Amino acid sequence: MRKVRILSIYLLLFLLLLLTACASPEESVPGDTYQIYYVNREQTKVINSDYHTETKDTEDLLTELLDQLAQLPVKLEYIPPLAGKFELLGYSLDNGTLTLSFDEHYKEQSPIEEVLTRAAIVRTLTQIEGIDYVTMTAKEEPITDNLGNVIGAMSQDTFIDNAGNEINTYEQVKLRLYFANETGDKLIETNRRGVYSSNIAMEKLVIEQLIKGPNAEDIYPTVNANTKVISVNVKDGTCYVNLDENFLKQTTGVNAEVTIYSITNSLVELPNINKVQISINGDTNYMFCESISLTNVFERNLDIVESVE
Repeated sequence: MRKVRILSIYLLLFLLLLLTACASPEESVPGDTYQIYYVNREQTKVINSDYHTETKDTEDLLTELLDQLAQLPVKLEYIPPLAGKFELLGYSLDNGTLTLSFDEHYKEQSPIEEVLTRAAIVRTLTQIEGIDYVTMTAKEEPITDNLGNVIGAMSQDTFIDNAGNEINTYEQVKLRLYFANETGDKLIETNRRGVYSSNIAMEKLVIEQLIKGPNAEDIYPTVNANTKVISVNVKDGTCYVNLDENFLKQTTGVNAEVTIYSITNSLVELPNINKVQISINGDTNYMFCESISLTNVFERNLDIVESVE
């Protein structure tokens, strides 16, 4: 009897273990989990939330996620990007590029609101297999940034992740940049306002905006538009700007000094920078326009700035 009782106990334990394994809550549930991105109430960042679905068809899944982007979430501090002041009129998907067509009210968003809305939409929809890029139009015209530049196709990589579940905190920034005058022998001080990701260091942003060029009349570019930024670092008040060889191909009609001090004066406007050194692919052993050695460390030069009458 003792052996039978022990055997029964072992059999019971085995059955309990088997039932526990079969009923384990850890077992995966059919379907996929996507991230739905929202804008926070303060309109400073984008926040994501899990969404589970069993939908597999690309068109059906797209419709489902667009619907989620328009619905009020459980958390009241989340603002759905497609439940705002504008309306989605339609969309089309062609060779991996999704085009969303909004009405004219899309343009009524503030600069920060527009960037965050765009980030939330793109990050949500490019999770769908078969959608690599998203383009947007407002009143049948391509959308533009706050400087009037056409934005074009956006992908997952357009928006950089922050730590945790928040991406792309944006802020309004005012930059003081120096571009060339019409004759290319003097600098003109300009102010540029914009909404930029806080993931980008201000010194790198300054260089990128100088390469991008002016956005107003009567001022002219100072840096070759094909120049690529390899790195921008600040140490002990000196900004080390590492550019590729395209920088050496000078912009037509602009003096060498104008280009050098366009970069230097613009960077020194930042509170943490006093001096600038420029290198090409990490090497300072170059003569810029055969007249200025890049081994020099440059400081602010206001004598080359055209006075405003």
